[in-house]
Amino acid sequence: MKCISVYTDNFELFSDIFEQVVETQLEENEEKEVEGVTFSHSGEAPENYLERMSQKAEVVVMRDKSRGVTILQHGNVFEILIPETESAAAL
Repeated sequence: MKCISVYTDNFELFSDIFEQVVETQLEENEEKEVEGVTFSHSGEAPENYLERMSQKAEVVVMRDKSRGVTILQHGNVFEILIPETESAAAL
């Protein structure tokens, strides 16, 4: 799974920029900024990462069923997990 990290704890702002972030082509470890929020391609998340993180009480798990992506929120970061088929189609 491709992982995009969005560095904000503001859900409303995250929601406003979500489409732009997901549609931006990023190389691994590349950072960009939109509306003052930094986001980056954090590489590939291991298979068990989603399961492990979703068991933690401080992690909020959201799903965008239309895109097949999962969003984790914890601390000051949102992580967008995109399955390989989605990330391959986006290229």
